[in-house]
Amino acid sequence: MTEATIPVTPLRRALITGSVMLATIIQTLDQTIANVALPNIQGSMSATQDQVSWVLTSYIIASAVATPVTGFLASRFGRKTLFLLSVGGFTAVSILCGMATNLTELVIFRLLQGAFGASLVPLSQSLLLDTYPPEKHGSAMALWGMGVMVGPILGPTLGGYLTEMYDWRWVFYINLPIGALAFLGIMATVPETRKQADLRFDMFGFALLSIGVGALQLMLDRGNSEDWLSSTEIVVEGMIAGLALYMFLVHMFTATNPFLRPALFRNRNLVVGLVFTFLMGIIQLATMVLLPPFLQHLMGYPVLTVGYVIAPRGIGMMVSMMLVGRLVGKIDARLLILFGLSLTVFSMWQISQFTLQVDMYTILQTGVLQGFGLGFVFVPLNTLTFSGILPEHRTEGTAIFSLIRNLGSSIGISIMVTLLARYTQANHAVLAAAVTPFRTVLQTPWLPDAWDIGTVSGVTALNAELTRQAAAMAYSTDFMIMVLVTLAPIPFLALLRSPPSHTGPARPA
Repeated sequence: MTEATIPVTPLRRALITGSVMLATIIQTLDQTIANVALPNIQGSMSATQDQVSWVLTSYIIASAVATPVTGFLASRFGRKTLFLLSVGGFTAVSILCGMATNLTELVIFRLLQGAFGASLVPLSQSLLLDTYPPEKHGSAMALWGMGVMVGPILGPTLGGYLTEMYDWRWVFYINLPIGALAFLGIMATVPETRKQADLRFDMFGFALLSIGVGALQLMLDRGNSEDWLSSTEIVVEGMIAGLALYMFLVHMFTATNPFLRPALFRNRNLVVGLVFTFLMGIIQLATMVLLPPFLQHLMGYPVLTVGYVIAPRGIGMMVSMMLVGRLVGKIDARLLILFGLSLTVFSMWQISQFTLQVDMYTILQTGVLQGFGLGFVFVPLNTLTFSGILPEHRTEGTAIFSLIRNLGSSIGISIMVTLLARYTQANHAVLAAAVTPFRTVLQTPWLPDAWDIGTVSGVTALNAELTRQAAAMAYSTDFMIMVLVTLAPIPFLALLRSPPSHTGPARPA
């Protein structure tokens, strides 16, 4: 018996929704909340930059590897059991992360944290889809989307505040009250699903997918610091990832009982939705990776101010998700997605025009507009993607959906950070070539004395300013590339099918 056939009262549905939202928030929050605390962790642990980066890398890799197995575990042991184990394990390991006495312990605990948290997002999505009747899936996805999308946005703000006011360990301790409430709520309200004790696990397929995804994530995370293909390590990781993923695809379509059922990919909306979420995953987190260093390093904003400036992006997203949740079912979802993409493209174009003189109001306005547009994309996209999937396949489908979105974010971040570094170098070379003693502009009286090219200190100061301007130009180019990425999925809208209308009596949820 699936969750979709179990009667749920309005009060119980509200309690399930609240518990699921809390579980989703703690997982998505931890994707970014530790980022701003890395310098403090590095100092506390006496670690190098490369060593402390494993605090983030270990979490990302473990989460990516463990996400695809969610569907099997939920079917084999029951969705409620897996949910409780995931929330309880994630919360407990979060406390251990805060209590870590050295970097090795912290990396191991972050690895476990990523493994336990991997199931939370797909489980919450499938549970909400089964708890709400089809005509209310738009509202359910709006609530779910708030936790998934707003968590990474508020993470840097909350992490910066906790680190500044208390200690970096509190970015992990904050999960205790949230996780405890989620655990109790799930235990009290969520019904158990039927357990398939005889379900066989495709260990070979899972091993291939785990190796492929793990090697790909490792390559993406370390590629920029190791200078990509000039590094033997990156080349080997790329070859392992490509070979393992190719073998996994061959195995999936030829094995009798594969890890992922090929029939799942015969659903057109799911396949198109995966393409969409991959491309939008780039936009979702790449902006959050690029904007903070732009504001902090080039504009001179303090860490807390950066968090406050970025936070309204989440407010815009929350408002649009609440609004679009009511519009799904009344307006063609494809038109809502097109509207959201248009707003996102316009806001991204505005960001690409930022200069080092941009005012805070403009930054806030573009952030709110971008968040508002993304909300109009993600809610109807989730509704359309899972509109034709059977309830017993939803957990597996949502797990793949989450994995592809995270891979899109990882690939997007790696590409954008690499392009940022290379464009900065290229721009600096062009600007520096124009700095010669023979240019009359360098002899003008209004030029600052600190930029006197006749002195070592003047050349150093002028070089620093050239680097700053070159970086600003590189950021602008990166954001213009993301404008093109946002335009890319628009043609795929024609391939999405509208969900069937539900004019009859609503089925029990």
